[in-house]
Amino acid sequence: MKSMRVAIVGASGYSGEELLRLLLRHPHVEIACVTSRQYAGKPLTEVHRQFEGWPKAKGVIFSGSEISEITASGAEVVFLALPHGLAAEFAAPLIKAGLVVIDLSADFRVADVSVVEEFSGQQHPAPELLKDAVYGMPELHRDQIRSAKLVASPGCYPTSIILPLVPLLRAGIISPERIVVNSMSGVSGAGRKADVSLLYAECNEDARAYSLPKHRHLMEIEQELSFAHGAQVNIAFHPHLIPVNRGILTTIHAELKAGYSQVEATFEDAYGKEPFVRLLGDGLFPELKQVVRSNFLDIAWRHDKRTNSVVLLSAEDNLVKGAAGQAIHSLNLIANWPEKSGLI
Repeated sequence: MKSMRVAIVGASGYSGEELLRLLLRHPHVEIACVTSRQYAGKPLTEVHRQFEGWPKAKGVIFSGSEISEITASGAEVVFLALPHGLAAEFAAPLIKAGLVVIDLSADFRVADVSVVEEFSGQQHPAPELLKDAVYGMPELHRDQIRSAKLVASPGCYPTSIILPLVPLLRAGIISPERIVVNSMSGVSGAGRKADVSLLYAECNEDARAYSLPKHRHLMEIEQELSFAHGAQVNIAFHPHLIPVNRGILTTIHAELKAGYSQVEATFEDAYGKEPFVRLLGDGLFPELKQVVRSNFLDIAWRHDKRTNSVVLLSAEDNLVKGAAGQAIHSLNLIANWPEKSGLI
């Protein structure tokens, strides 16, 4: 099976580090280039010492983030593991140079530029690319991803929310109104940065809500839910920070329009054959410790007869299924490799 050379732009952050952990063990991938303005010129194993002794890490040196260096590396696919707002500056010239771009930021996840600019408060630097970007959720857009030149890999919160809701909205089992979502995220979801609010002493033995009532991930969540329903869907989304390193646990309340007995069959039809969605049904509860460092999303459900609602629960690793793992799943589709390659 033909191998492929890949580059990771922004390989010093949490998502970039997770990309490295998975791609250095991927049977069909060669690392062509890893970039970091901060660590340019340093060996990969000096910055990420856990990769010392890994065969594919030997001799890999961080380069700067110049487009010319990335294209000269011979990379065919580029992962952008950059902060929101910065990735768009790289995507256009890399695509023009003939490379496939898989972007882990939020820069290309929403097709409507007015929505993007409303949430970001800034003018989008490459609005012409929005129409060509494919939302990189394999369970929903598998065929489009295979031929994409720009994959907008979904966010961590959206993955934990969209996948449980879409099958029920498509089937008309739940009402699109009064959907309430509460999510709890580990601290790594904020990225690797200096921020007093993210210090150990500030986060440990604490839990707090943030970015209410209009978190930036709402725009892609509501876009995908609206596609599924066929009309605009607005939800109430309440993110919380909890004192764990990684993982997202989400609880969703939605009013039933059809019988609860249809829920299980609907999920089986949608995800019964999906390699990275595990259906726990009406008996188990998703747990972070069962998904951390894996590319699985676990989904469970319960019937609340008192309120005529269904309670959906999901758990994932925000850095794998919510970031690097999902992006590599898209790479496997683009390269026509087995979907589990490098992820199991």
